[in-house]
Amino acid sequence: MNFLRQIYHITLRELQILRRNHIYRFSMVLFPLLVIFFFTSLMEQGQPVDMPVGIVDQDNTSTTRALTNRLDAFQMSHVVNRYHDFNEARKAIQQNEIYGFLYIPKGTTDKLLANRQPKISYYYSNTTLAAGSLVMKDLKTISTLGSASVGQAVLRAKGFTDKQIETLIQPIKIDLHQIANPWTNYNIYLTTMMVPGIIMLFIFLISAYSIGTELKFGTSKEWLAAADNRIIVAMLGKFLPQTLIFLAIVFGYQYYVFYVLNFPHQGGPWMLILLGLMEVLGAQGFGIFAFGLLPSLRMSMSICSLWAVLSISMAGSAFPVMGMDAPLQSLSWLFPLRHYWMIYQICVFNGFPLIDAWFHFAALAAFILLPWLVINKIKNAMLNYVYIP
Repeated sequence: MNFLRQIYHITLRELQILRRNHIYRFSMVLFPLLVIFFFTSLMEQGQPVDMPVGIVDQDNTSTTRALTNRLDAFQMSHVVNRYHDFNEARKAIQQNEIYGFLYIPKGTTDKLLANRQPKISYYYSNTTLAAGSLVMKDLKTISTLGSASVGQAVLRAKGFTDKQIETLIQPIKIDLHQIANPWTNYNIYLTTMMVPGIIMLFIFLISAYSIGTELKFGTSKEWLAAADNRIIVAMLGKFLPQTLIFLAIVFGYQYYVFYVLNFPHQGGPWMLILLGLMEVLGAQGFGIFAFGLLPSLRMSMSICSLWAVLSISMAGSAFPVMGMDAPLQSLSWLFPLRHYWMIYQICVFNGFPLIDAWFHFAALAAFILLPWLVINKIKNAMLNYVYIP
């Protein structure tokens, strides 16, 4: 059992390195905690509220003023100004004072009452995609409600019953069911991708950094000597404390979002534990592989940074992978965060069995095994390479 004793001594040595080097303390504990609380508090309300919109009401009747009040009562929209004409409202959008405005031309109410189908317009800025989409939804809703309310009054004056009015105004009634996230809570589906993605970034970098600094500070031969030049024993001893620390961070994050903030998780606690374990080990596997591929501290950390940043785009949360070009769809399989996100969606968010995500699970397992491809190259670098800044 000599190798266990060697792993123990190398682990103690690694703990001393972690204690002395402040980079580990910041990158493994402080920054991940800041990221967790930043994103969960940033979108605490689930959706943006009281986004500024404007009104151009050239009709200025009780009916159009009622429309303005209804729009202002919506949770996501807040009428901050009333403009005299279209150009004034357009300049307000260009100056980023409002996200959109409703344009009501003169004679709108008279045409409504005369059943002559007036036209009202709404304009919104899609420079900020989320804000533009939500404001557009409110402006479209208020336009529909305005015509419906006047139509209801006219039909009621003509003697139609409420049931007849409802059939005429809304011939098709939509029964909407939003699965898993009925609140359309941005915190639930953005935080669960962004936070693990950034934690993976720190794991990538620290994994490559911890090996590269052995070469940089000339301690690589001492490190291997403590394991009788057995690189596998040396790697196990080095990464054991890092793995435990990152697992504590990931499991703490999962407990906070799923059991304190009550994010939906149909898969149960064991699936969360398995997913967290695969996340940490898969990210470490990629970080080690990146250093073995290019045994240079600078180059390996650059690869890790690039891959982590691209992972957030290629995960498929903000833009679906199935909508990307075929080469990008194939490339998405090379990012650990993509497989993490798919397993989370299938097994945790929707509660389907792991067999439904077996291919993504196998892909994460492949990332864990990646260091085996470069383990001898890392040993050779530790024994023979000279550090070049």
